[in-house]
This record gives sequence, C-alpha cells and structure tokens, in this order.
Amino acid sequence: MSDPDGLERLWTPHRLAYVKSEAPEPEPGCPFCRIGAAEPGGDDDLVVARGESVYVVLNLYPYNPGHLMVLPYRHVADYADLDDAETAELAAFTKAALRTIRAISRPHAFNVGLNLGGAAGGSLADHLHQHVVPRWSGDANFMTVVAGTKTLPQLLGDTRDLLAAHWPGDQ
Repeated sequence: MSDPDGLERLWTPHRLAYVKSEAPEPEPGCPFCRIGAAEPGGDDDLVVARGESVYVVLNLYPYNPGHLMVLPYRHVADYADLDDAETAELAAFTKAALRTIRAISRPHAFNVGLNLGGAAGGSLADHLHQHVVPRWSGDANFMTVVAGTKTLPQLLGDTRDLLAAHWPGDQ
C-alpha cells in the first residue's frame, strides 16, 4: 500500500534533537579561537585531541562521517605564518587523524587540505584549519546528488567519543 501523496519516507528520528533545538545567536569573534580556549568536556565539545600548539575538532558541518579539522590554537590565517613547532605538530596530528580514522572506519581514501583565503573556499579563512575528510566509493549517493542532502549515520558527539577513545596517546 502506498502513501496517498506518493512520496517515499526516510525516517530519521535522531534528527529530532536538532529540529527541536533553537539556533543560538552567533558569538562574536573567531569560533576556532573559542573552541581552542574552551575547557575540555563541555556539553558541545567536539574536540577530539589537544596538543601543545594545535588541536583536532570534528567539523560541525561534515562532508562525511569523521570529517576532522586540525588547527593551531594561535589565530593565524596562512600556513607560511606558522612557526616550526606549530607546523610539526599540525603534520603529526594530521597523520594521527589519518591513522585513527583508518583504524575505526576503514575509508577507501581521504581528502586532506587547506583552503587558504576566501577565494579558495575558506569560509573561516582568518584562522587556518586543515580538513581531513574520509571518503568511500559511492559516498556521494542520490541523496547528495539529487536532493542536495548529506546523510550521516552517526551523531557528532558519538563520532567524537569514538575518535577520542582511539586517538594515539602521543604523536
């Protein structure tokens, strides 16, 4: 028996928490600086790992499950402006992100990169951040292509907990 309106239904009860929440007013200043300065364990803490000069956080608007960003605490826009310690730790944490995601979810490939400047696609171009995006063959399915909708199989908090639990103790 089909529905009277002829539409298929995709039930996503986990999205109810998002639908019911009120969008907060944007806070002034750089969100990456606020996240970097936040105390670990906050209610909306999506930080996976912290180092001396960089940290790793889940992307709030992920392209795929496990989409991470590695970024310095220091508010700097250009890769060339990182000091040697920041550069080394950014590279080490990027390698740790790749290893951790591979161990947990076995992606077929990755997109890893920086968007330096607004014209390069950097929506928050004033604070450098390197994306680590796991990819699977066919991950751009009909929902993404036809409906412009990305389906994600896990809530961000659950993804964060899983990644943090498997993050290596030292890079």
